[in-house]
Amino acid sequence: MRIGPTVCIVAAARWLRGLAAPLALAAALGLWAPAATAQEPATGVAQAAAAPPASFADKFFIARKTDPRSKEKSVEVLGSLIIWFLLGLSVVSIGLIGNSAMANRRAAIVPSQLIDEVRRLLSASRYRELMELARGDESFFGQVLQAALEEANHGFAATIRRLQQTSHELTTLRFRRVELLNVIGQVSPMIGLFGTVYGMILAFQAIVAAGGNADPIQLAGGISTALTTTFWGLVVAIPALAGYAIIRNKIDELTTEATLAAEELLNQFRPKVPESGARKKRPVGDSLTPDPQDSPP
Repeated sequence: MRIGPTVCIVAAARWLRGLAAPLALAAALGLWAPAATAQEPATGVAQAAAAPPASFADKFFIARKTDPRSKEKSVEVLGSLIIWFLLGLSVVSIGLIGNSAMANRRAAIVPSQLIDEVRRLLSASRYRELMELARGDESFFGQVLQAALEEANHGFAATIRRLQQTSHELTTLRFRRVELLNVIGQVSPMIGLFGTVYGMILAFQAIVAAGGNADPIQLAGGISTALTTTFWGLVVAIPALAGYAIIRNKIDELTTEATLAAEELLNQFRPKVPESGARKKRPVGDSLTPDPQDSPP
């Protein structure tokens, strides 16, 4: 059976039409690009040789600008300083998160072994050893308990008042130590926004210098500075604010637990309140003297 030329042409056309969709998808994904035209092969080769692909460090750690006359790229000083300042803030925030997480562990605020030992000494009425134990412990619970026991000679109410006051002071001190994370998280986007505005100023200056017909390469430097500084501002702010919120909630939870545990242990010294129904008996023959409890309010 012979196949005519018309059938071959139709089959080839259908094959090319079916191949068009996969090639378009590959071109959109950057996996395939059509070859340069015959009129400008040398131009494409020259551009590829003159503009090597930028590295990750060159894109995200250094801001560059293009000279409108010589077309040469140079380091943009202020944009690079903003980027490196944000990188320094990132290192500081990571260090603060790690340090605050270690300083506010459960063992440093409400150690269970210390609570069990205090309960045992109170049950045995060994108050001198209890004072020495609280004085030698540096945890939040130990400091609160020590302050309360030092006020025990002034009564139970003064003891509880001193306990709550010391707990509030120590909790506020821990909050202040992690407040720097909140400051970094709030300031970093503003610094990134400053870089964004500065980069847009550079881009518009390139347009003005070119008389309104700026080369996209000249605009790329300012836009790159704007986007890179915004990127690093968010990179610094997001972990700092997340770490601040998590650590602050952890401090609030553990310090409250330690304060309640100390109050529970000291409640055994609470004076017993007499029953409300109990009355003092009046002497016989003193019926004419009114009882203050029977007098109307």
